[in-house]
Amino acid sequence: MAERDSNENEADARRDDDAAFAAIVAAYGEEPQDPPGAERWPAVENLDEERDRRSAADDDTTDAEGSGDGDAAGDAATGGLTKTDKTDKPVGGFIVYAPGVGPRDWEPDEPSEDDFDETDEGHFVPPEPPPLPESDTTSRFAWLGVLGGPLLLLGVVLFQVEMVWWIATLGVGGFLGGFVTLVLRMKDDDEDEDEDPGRGAVV
Repeated sequence: MAERDSNENEADARRDDDAAFAAIVAAYGEEPQDPPGAERWPAVENLDEERDRRSAADDDTTDAEGSGDGDAAGDAATGGLTKTDKTDKPVGGFIVYAPGVGPRDWEPDEPSEDDFDETDEGHFVPPEPPPLPESDTTSRFAWLGVLGGPLLLLGVVLFQVEMVWWIATLGVGGFLGGFVTLVLRMKDDDEDEDEDPGRGAVV
């Protein structure tokens, strides 16, 4: 018996669901009815126009009667709303920046010596770089032989000049002599560094 009642309840619930779904499908695309006492949205949005019409009617009544009774009747008809009340209603606003006063137009002041106190050392000024070491005459001729010898031989080959004995001697001898001179002078510089009495970095 209990099983039969439960089956009947499930069947009734299924029929109710089917009926509700059928009603939704049948009413698809139709505008639902407003609840009792509710105004449709056009009436709610057009309150300002209705107030304007009432205010205009109140002005006509006031001009016609020209008495205080007319003003009282107008206030009663408009619910105390007048043009003054309408103009006092706040409206939307926005901020306007004058040209040249935006946050991107701000520039910091250039620092000066007056901005630093006694504890501040001021701006760092790097010292001037030391002068380049002066090369002696021997080093100059050695580099001239190392670089000029191969360039001389290369120029003879490119321009197809006859290779005479003195050109070959000058090119090869200048390169070898300059190379040996630079190597020997480099060893002399190393010996001078070994004679450093400090034997280390100088602080």
